[in-house]
Amino acid sequence: MQKITPFLWFDGNAEEAMNFYTSVFKNSKIVRINRIGENKDTVLGGTFQIEGQLFHVLNGGPQFHFTPAISLFVNCETQEEVDEIWEKLTADGGEGGRCGWLKDKFGLSWQIIPPVLGELLNSPDSEKSKRVMNAMLQMNKIDIEALKQA
Repeated sequence: MQKITPFLWFDGNAEEAMNFYTSVFKNSKIVRINRIGENKDTVLGGTFQIEGQLFHVLNGGPQFHFTPAISLFVNCETQEEVDEIWEKLTADGGEGGRCGWLKDKFGLSWQIIPPVLGELLNSPDSEKSKRVMNAMLQMNKIDIEALKQA
């Protein structure tokens, strides 16, 4: 069993969120939907999985909202993967941010980052690292080739 599991609070749209997230990521599935009510017609919460990582969701009401103070970090190996996940997560009301960050339509923050970014930023050549940092600071969605050229 996974020791630490993110728990996401929604205002009545937890099932929609689970369906959305499992449609974005290839290796994902809804594990369980917890229904309540006389006819089991109300979704209380559920569990879904992305790339082996479990997430719990709750329809907790309007009291709490997501903030950029926490984000989900996605390692993307290729530009195609960066582009695909970025486009899907920003669709239908999501919005791109700076330096690989975005908010999805539910307000949850994500970082869509290729590992090569960290490698380039940690280059032993400090001038190269500065150029890469300056290039990244100008980007919304990360452009791997532009980082390499910096």
